[in-house]
Amino acid sequence: MNGPMWNILDYIAVLLALTAGFAYANHYLLRLPRNSGLLVIALAVSLGLRLIEHAFPSVGLATMLRDNLARANFGPLLLNGFLGFLLFAGALEVDLKELLERKWTILALSTVGVLLSSFAVAAGMYGIFRLVGIDVPLKYCLVFGALISPTDPVSVLGVLRRVHVPSRLQAIIGGESLFNDGIGIVLFTIFLHHATTAGDAGPTVLGVFLDFLREAGGGALLGVAGGGLALAAMRGIDEYNIELMISLALVAGTFGLAQTIDVSGPVAVVVAGLLIGSIGVRYAVSGTTQDYLKKFWSLTDELLNSFLFLLIGLEFAAIDIRWSFVVAAGLAIPVSVAARGLSITVASLPLNLGAPRKLRGITLLTWSGLRGGISVALALSLPLGPYRAPLLAACYGVVIFTMIGQGLSLGRVAARLYPSQDSDTPGPPGS
Repeated sequence: MNGPMWNILDYIAVLLALTAGFAYANHYLLRLPRNSGLLVIALAVSLGLRLIEHAFPSVGLATMLRDNLARANFGPLLLNGFLGFLLFAGALEVDLKELLERKWTILALSTVGVLLSSFAVAAGMYGIFRLVGIDVPLKYCLVFGALISPTDPVSVLGVLRRVHVPSRLQAIIGGESLFNDGIGIVLFTIFLHHATTAGDAGPTVLGVFLDFLREAGGGALLGVAGGGLALAAMRGIDEYNIELMISLALVAGTFGLAQTIDVSGPVAVVVAGLLIGSIGVRYAVSGTTQDYLKKFWSLTDELLNSFLFLLIGLEFAAIDIRWSFVVAAGLAIPVSVAARGLSITVASLPLNLGAPRKLRGITLLTWSGLRGGISVALALSLPLGPYRAPLLAACYGVVIFTMIGQGLSLGRVAARLYPSQDSDTPGPPGS
């Protein structure tokens, strides 16, 4: 695995082989949810390599893994490649009708909620980094707040369906998570630009709002235009292979054009995915095409998420571990959970003051706020510098805790909050 003979395709091939092998091992040995199982096995491998290197420094297995991960430089590929396909696949699964029925709660959670969470996490981490003796400026704490605020619904919704959580709450969790990904990435881009611009005094509230409006609004308009064009093309043909090609071209073309004209690619592909998933499959394509589209994009979603969670575990071997980083990462966990709870309460409660059992809904929304591949993809895209290592360590601490601690306990928490006998009764915010 040495040097210039390896290119990005070689690294992807190796990681895909590991993903399949670890998924197979999890299926027969651990029997955990796939993403959690991949993460646990990859973490165990990374930890094992570190221990071997500590005992036998001359072996250098962990160093070899770190060097190859650094050479592969997956950050740009994740941010500019995988991300668009992941978000589009997620948007296809969302029912636009259910989304519109709960639009105000979802809108509040994915905009006001993400903003509040980003600022709350930034304030908390600024204090924590100072406490442990790490000099991270507030600008970079805002970057961390934005990258850690988006949530990952992939594992969550499967668990909630099994324990009979009301469909209304499932729709809110799915819709909020879909849009808070795009909004969080917009904020991350804005904050990172200000953090890395020499001589910049930092973002103002008005400046952030205007940048946000331009990127998110422009991305939404581009998504409507691209999705509408793809719908027209699909409606004029009945050949599922070509229609699959159109959907792939829609994601790649929309995301690429968004970057060229400086609007939000993630928001654009989410909007395009909603149009194709909720309108296209009903009015523009045949039943055969609909079946192929859903299966193809479901497999794409599973594969890319599995790849990401494997990479999260392996990257543990590449993190610079110092005691100050470990303490900061440990303290980042309660900060992120508290910020999630605060942002959900403030954003959703005014819209649901009369809703029965609203505290149950707020509790479940807080505990189901798992951070996953998108947070890691954003963290890996951070530029090299003195602040990258502590932010990466804090990100990994939160992601690993939420995917293993919250993810594996979510079913029990949901079952206690929503026993099966009253799963169909009114409950959560927005219901």
